[in-house]
Amino acid sequence: MAQVEKRGGLLRKSSASKKPLKEKVVLMYDEIFMTEDPSKCSPRFWEELFLMKVNLEYLEGKLESLDGEELMKIKDNINCLFQHCIQALGEEHPIRVVNALQTLCALIRGVHQKNKSTSGFDIINMLMGFDKAELCMKNLMESLDSLLCAEGSESLKSLCLKLLLCLVTVTDNISQNTILEYVMINSIFEAILQILSHPPSRREHGYDAVVLLALLVNYRKYESVNPYIVKLSIVDDEATLNGMGLVIAQALSEYNRQYKDKEEEHQSGFFSALTNMVGSMFIADAHEKISVQTNEAILLALYEAVHLNRNFITVLAQSHPEMGLVTTPVSPAPTAPATPLGTTPPSSDVISSVELPLDADVQTSNLLITFLKYSSIVMQDTKDEHRLHSGKLCLIILTCIAEDQYANAFLHDDNMNFRVNLHRMPMRHRKKAADKNLPCRPLVCAVLDLMVEFIVTHMMKEFPMDLYVRCIQVVHKLLCYQKKCRVRLHYTWRELWSVLRLSTNAGQWKEAASKVTHALVNIRAIINHFNPKIESYAAVNHISQLSEEQVLEVVRANYDTLTLKLQDGLDQYERYSEQHKEAAFFKELVRSISTNVRRNLAFHTLSQEVLLKEFSTIS
Repeated sequence: MAQVEKRGGLLRKSSASKKPLKEKVVLMYDEIFMTEDPSKCSPRFWEELFLMKVNLEYLEGKLESLDGEELMKIKDNINCLFQHCIQALGEEHPIRVVNALQTLCALIRGVHQKNKSTSGFDIINMLMGFDKAELCMKNLMESLDSLLCAEGSESLKSLCLKLLLCLVTVTDNISQNTILEYVMINSIFEAILQILSHPPSRREHGYDAVVLLALLVNYRKYESVNPYIVKLSIVDDEATLNGMGLVIAQALSEYNRQYKDKEEEHQSGFFSALTNMVGSMFIADAHEKISVQTNEAILLALYEAVHLNRNFITVLAQSHPEMGLVTTPVSPAPTAPATPLGTTPPSSDVISSVELPLDADVQTSNLLITFLKYSSIVMQDTKDEHRLHSGKLCLIILTCIAEDQYANAFLHDDNMNFRVNLHRMPMRHRKKAADKNLPCRPLVCAVLDLMVEFIVTHMMKEFPMDLYVRCIQVVHKLLCYQKKCRVRLHYTWRELWSVLRLSTNAGQWKEAASKVTHALVNIRAIINHFNPKIESYAAVNHISQLSEEQVLEVVRANYDTLTLKLQDGLDQYERYSEQHKEAAFFKELVRSISTNVRRNLAFHTLSQEVLLKEFSTIS
């Protein structure tokens, strides 16, 4: 019996004739690309089409191969196909629904790809026709909303979210995607919240739902009233907010775990052996080999939640039974993906499992701890533009947290102590701290540690002044809260003052550093006043090294003669404002995320194999 080989929509029979045969669905696509209505000769054409397995590659390729004029000639057939896809979404037969969803993905991507060239025709008109666009999109969004909220197939819900992500990210600049006007009018916000609040749906679709919401929030956010921004800002349902926080925490935690695995693998490999032989001279080079590409989409979702919704602040400090209460995973840890870390969503088995704590001794975790660990990885290397922007977003999120009154309350709460094992960049002049020696402290100490760590590890010739200033601003806002609420924090301030002093010595920002140094009049006054007194006390009493109690005795005895300069407004700061200062940054960030999400919506992610297996019992 002759074997049949499938290739690009063709069936090539391995016989002497070598004549290629096309799949029936490909023949039907070819009929659509004719100028005649395909249903004229075959009244059951559309009904039969959605029973055929979709050939995404052929359909998209066919659309892209035509020039603008050729595509306009078959506009009526494209409109008809789009409308019949929407009608098929209401069918009871799930295979028809699946095929309709995948065909819509191919249509949208194919037509938009063509629009990127010089043809310049209008996308909405090409897909639906101006006169029917409003009704078409209303019916489409209602059908997707129904499928997402229904009790039915999880695979169908997954395809709905893929279609929506395809629709949102089909252009790099989502604010130029005119079709999204209809997504604003026919909101699916409640459907997204339902997914996040329902544990089974959240485990399957939480990642896509959170990324979709983050992107929709950024559609023309400075130009018009975005209903997704308004609705997200007033969400107060605890289950929904906790669900969103859990999805974000698990995605960040999975990245942390993958990074730790790579780090351990790297340390036990060739570079580690080489370093041991020749000393620490190659330690920085070896470290750079570890791939660090952030999950910007999930980071953007965290930012929007923290920035827009004050109720979400409570989620940052909550320990979830699903993520941090055990030290071993309930299922085998997934292998690291071939793609760079953070570029693809975590698999469903990761999202359904507990968080894998990086610290063996830490029995509880929360979203803030996971984020701080994540930030400590991201902020290690800011040499390229991508990582620089990722570090900047982490610092913007910390800025929003440092300004919030409730966030500061739990950050400084003495009854909420944690061991937070931040990643520390390998450096020649210091040893790596033992994880087990970490003290339990209020979370604000971990935030300060992170700021100090960034400053001390980035004393470079090309000084990252923007990130440096943001670190100082976070510290300043925390100090303002401590002064206002009379909080005396047990923290090793010496490290912070040391790095601030070192950072004002030299470099391209020497003039600015000099101004800071001259402004430290009170610090110099304190040093100049007490140092001679302490030295005199030691000489008179013949003591080579004073204890802390003896130094404190000298300070108390000479405090009344200390003269300090009063400075006003030190506990005041300018509050964070996205639109006025960060609009350009977020525009480029969302563009990058849109490109990355679209790239990962590959053909295999829309495969029917799982779906056909799921629906195999349908008669």
